[in-house]
Amino acid sequence: MEEGTSNSPSDCGSTDEGYDILQWDQREGCEVRQILDRIADKWSLLVIALLEKRTLRFTELKRSIDGVSQRMLTNTLRHLERDGIVERTVFPVVPPRVEYRLTSLGCTLHETIQSLVNWTENNQRDIIEARIRYDARERDR
Repeated sequence: MEEGTSNSPSDCGSTDEGYDILQWDQREGCEVRQILDRIADKWSLLVIALLEKRTLRFTELKRSIDGVSQRMLTNTLRHLERDGIVERTVFPVVPPRVEYRLTSLGCTLHETIQSLVNWTENNQRDIIEARIRYDARERDR
């Protein structure tokens, strides 16, 4: 830091040496950005949360996720399977039975997501109050 420069109020403290904020940038082909985009969309988060403690069939997932289309759920599950987050098992019966479960990698991701959910629950009142203050300022402009 340059002499005479102070930390901004939003300074969150130090990060590990070698941390590069640009690893999150949106350069075409950026793997980190692609992975974050995939796992942080609303359908993926819901699928991961639902599969946390049990194996579910496609129809059970569809029934549990309000508003998801069959096509979107299929695409979401395929992407999560491709990324090693979800495992798909097809049973050789008629009609075919397909089940989904989190892989060990998916379980570690769920732990991370749960931390974010906990943070949101712990801070939702502060966020709501900040929104109210912001909206009031915008009305007064």
